[in-house]
Amino acid sequence: MSRLEQTIATIAPQDDAWRQRAKERLDHLALPHWSLGRLMDLGVELAGICRSLTPPVARRVVVTMAGDHGVAAEGVSKFPQEVTPQMVYNFVRGGAGINALARQAGADVVVVDMGVAADLGELAAAGKIIDKKVGMGTANMAQGPAMSREEAVRAVEAGIEVAEELAGRADLFATGDMGIANTTPSAAICAVLAGRAPAEVTGRGTGIDDAALANKVRVIERAIEVNRPDPEDPIDVLAKVGGFEIGGIAGVILGAAALRRPVLVDGFISTAGAMIACALAPQARQYIIAAHRSMEQGHRIMQEHLGLEPLLDLSLRLGEGTGAALAMNIVEAAARVLSEVLTFEEAAVSRSTGP
Repeated sequence: MSRLEQTIATIAPQDDAWRQRAKERLDHLALPHWSLGRLMDLGVELAGICRSLTPPVARRVVVTMAGDHGVAAEGVSKFPQEVTPQMVYNFVRGGAGINALARQAGADVVVVDMGVAADLGELAAAGKIIDKKVGMGTANMAQGPAMSREEAVRAVEAGIEVAEELAGRADLFATGDMGIANTTPSAAICAVLAGRAPAEVTGRGTGIDDAALANKVRVIERAIEVNRPDPEDPIDVLAKVGGFEIGGIAGVILGAAALRRPVLVDGFISTAGAMIACALAPQARQYIIAAHRSMEQGHRIMQEHLGLEPLLDLSLRLGEGTGAALAMNIVEAAARVLSEVLTFEEAAVSRSTGP
């Protein structure tokens, strides 16, 4: 049995007994019933995931997966491909958006080279990034498969390995991404797995104009026509129209689910990875917390397809794991409500006698 198969077989549903214990406790807190709303819903989720009424969330890691895309040659992004390795160096220096927001959230940022089209061996040798490079960027999916099936499996398994390697220092995982042109494969994955037209799910990414957006839609349509990815086979979809970092994100989600750890899924690219993960292992969905809803128009469609309701809606469109980092304090708040707020009995507070 492969690592991927073993991981999928390990993923169990949330524990209903722990969910019920959490609900019973929250039902009796010394406040109007369920008056903290979705924080209390999230407390039930955390109890079911962690099998505890004191779910640990203090050790937090944002896994930012980086990879390049051959489809960038089709003019689908405002930025050149060399920005990807440049941003990896910025992550390592601590100067990116994700670094600032992770510091605020008390989270570590772990950068993984899944397929950057540059030699980052110096950073890996210095222990500043994790090297899981599958290739020097994907092929141009508008002309043929983005990668081989074997590479797609390797990308997902690399993400699983990262989750397992970080297990000793992560109670709460979060996913992030970096890769010029990666909203294009993400939109293609959404179109195929959600059964939607590319025009419905394709957005402006880094801020392209109307003409570039129309081109981007045509590129995705051509990629799907050329490759004919099978929506019943998520590895085929990843191989035909995906990205190495998207596969890595899917693997982190599967690995976190197998470890029974919650995983905050960031924006459009991360949710494309979540679509792959949940198509491979539907029970992985029970370990995902949707951090936010991005400005990419396809993100809502992705989240509705997965049955996820985001915690935040702040018009974000950066990626990197920024929205997931922002949502970490909300997850901690939910855990604290569950474990620290006293019940009526514990607080010696009289209950309501009204209707």
